[in-house]
Amino acid sequence: MQRPSLSFRNRTVLVTGASSGIGLEAALAFAAAGSNVVLVARRAKVLATVAARLRKSGAKVLVAPADVTKPAEVAACFRKAVKRFGGVDIVVNNAGVLIPSEVVSMRGTDLQAMLDVNLFGALHVMQQAVTLMRKQGRGHIVNVASLAGRRGFSPLGGYCATKFGLVGLTEALRTELVGERIHVSIVLPGAVDTAMVSALNDTPETEGLWPQALNMPPSWVVWSIFLAIRFRLTEIAVPPGGALLEKLASLAPGTTDTLLRWATDAAKRVGRSSRPGN
Repeated sequence: MQRPSLSFRNRTVLVTGASSGIGLEAALAFAAAGSNVVLVARRAKVLATVAARLRKSGAKVLVAPADVTKPAEVAACFRKAVKRFGGVDIVVNNAGVLIPSEVVSMRGTDLQAMLDVNLFGALHVMQQAVTLMRKQGRGHIVNVASLAGRRGFSPLGGYCATKFGLVGLTEALRTELVGERIHVSIVLPGAVDTAMVSALNDTPETEGLWPQALNMPPSWVVWSIFLAIRFRLTEIAVPPGGALLEKLASLAPGTTDTLLRWATDAAKRVGRSSRPGN
């Protein structure tokens, strides 16, 4: 990944879900850009390893282990960041989990687990970020949602529901902050080459749901995060134009249901035929 704009140098960036996937790639990119990076995730040992990688680029790093589902731990992360760096300029609100299931057989505990992280966890981070940024008089929050937050499809209905909620919270927060120097962006990625997405092929229900060869690299999402901040974009889909289906769904939801079912079945056939031995 090429070095991003120097406009991020010496800015403090707090990244949730920084131990892997998009969060890890974002942390590495901001470190390369000269930012101070606050790493937030549950796994302290993994974060320590990530911090060592970031420091090799000369970045100043703070490891702040936390479970975003716990408001007190989220608040502690922001206090540590203020104590170490004097404030937080950018928040990348990225932590998330995915538990696939058809709606008719979905366990309430699984949906609750996703809501706790993807929606309530994101809310806790936003609340702390806004409180701090209002004191600072400025800041930028980037919520990493999903194209699944604009259109529900199976067997990811529960995940879609949590991302729908995050989109709604983000849009509502933007209206609350009109006239203030706090900008809120939302990034909507499609299927990304991360461990979370790859794990979909490890369960019978989702095996072959989507050909892994079509997954986009995390760097595409990271660059979208940088673009959203640099140009104060309100919303950006990854890849560009990826939200076309959502726009179609608003005009013809029944037709879109049929199209999605056909595409899902076709993707499963392609995925199965591409496995070794077939």
